[in-house]
Amino acid sequence: MAIVATTGFFDGVHPGHRQVLSALVQAARTSGGESLVVTFWPHPRTVLQQDAAQLKLLTSIEEKKELLLGAGVDRVEVIPFSRELSSMTACEYIRDVLKGGLGVSTLVAGYDNRLGCDHLQQEDLREVVESLGMEYVPVKRLEGPSVSSTLIRRTIADGDVEQTAVLLGRLYSLRGVVVTGNKIGRTMGFPTANLALYEPLKAVPANGVYKTSVSILGRSFTGLTNIGLRPTVGKNSAITIETHILDFDEDIYGLPMEVSFISRIRDERSFPSLEELKEQIEADIETVR
Repeated sequence: MAIVATTGFFDGVHPGHRQVLSALVQAARTSGGESLVVTFWPHPRTVLQQDAAQLKLLTSIEEKKELLLGAGVDRVEVIPFSRELSSMTACEYIRDVLKGGLGVSTLVAGYDNRLGCDHLQQEDLREVVESLGMEYVPVKRLEGPSVSSTLIRRTIADGDVEQTAVLLGRLYSLRGVVVTGNKIGRTMGFPTANLALYEPLKAVPANGVYKTSVSILGRSFTGLTNIGLRPTVGKNSAITIETHILDFDEDIYGLPMEVSFISRIRDERSFPSLEELKEQIEADIETVR
């Protein structure tokens, strides 16, 4: 069976990526072959130490695989990224990894794909691919405003989760496990679920209060999520992600939870007393409802 592949990091699997995936699936269907995405983990910047401390990811490896398969791709191969891999030219990578290692016969490439240490792009890739006896399918740039993982990370850092959803084509979410907090929210009548992220490098929206959708126990609820240092009650040095789940009161410690961001309600700020904080939370819940 012919193997039709595309390759890249695909962080976020945003509309630009999905246009490439659509072309990939269509090309595989036309040839009667299998569609394959070849991606990498960890992110190249963490291996090459290029500003790695500033790196934030839109998707964990598991989220990325789910989204790629959800786009109709038959198979996803994750290649460990290494310095050795980073030193390969585009020709070496296509010849030895894609064709030689995975049996790829057709390469689908997006308009801004850059392959190999020589950073070959569409106009140069065709010559290399065809010289190796493979077919080449270029994908045009998505019409409309440019969408990139870098731009989406910026909107998340700004707390603009509504624009993030527009750029991604879906709500941005965080996944993790519910851990024990200091339970101050419960004493005020607003118990919160504290989220410990599965992927420490996930991009977290700017400190503030958000309306969210919460997936827990196989069900979906409305949530009020606070991200920040809890200046009124704790003055933490580490950022916490706390969600009050509306109309819900079950023991969920240790369980997996996903929080999807719908809109930003306000900035996080310090209150003179717990009573004033409680009043603000009541107002926030009314806003969410």
